[in-house]
Amino acid sequence: MDLILWRHAEAEDWPGGDPEGGSDLDRSLTPRGEKQAARMAGWLDRQLPEGTRILVSPARRCEQTVLALGRKYKIRTELAPDATPAQLLELVQWPQSRSPVLVVGHQPTLGQTIAKLLGLQESDCPVKKGSLWWLRSRERDGHTQTIVVTVQSPEVL
Repeated sequence: MDLILWRHAEAEDWPGGDPEGGSDLDRSLTPRGEKQAARMAGWLDRQLPEGTRILVSPARRCEQTVLALGRKYKIRTELAPDATPAQLLELVQWPQSRSPVLVVGHQPTLGQTIAKLLGLQESDCPVKKGSLWWLRSRERDGHTQTIVVTVQSPEVL
């Protein structure tokens, strides 16, 4: 199974710098974030296999990020900013799913999921805004392994 974890691109700060000033789900991409999303989407569009399921957090910034890809997607509340790695992995059916899955979501959930799948000692792995990690599950010598296919950042594309 291929699991592609794409962190939303750069978003606006909380309205007025105050978390009480509005809903976190309503924050939009900045102009820089729109460029990041477009760069990554251009690369992804050439790489994604046919039949890839695309699942997106209900946050506006995540939907704006995936819109740059121009493919069908489903918004899933299980990927909201407070999601856990267990919720994400259950949703994508890791590692049993037969089709690749692209998830557009948030830190720290994406970083925690990466750390868990790779068996890192740290409980979290930094994931830069607009970047993605492409992971693959495989069987070797009777054991399931997670390998890193690629890590991409919009700044180097």
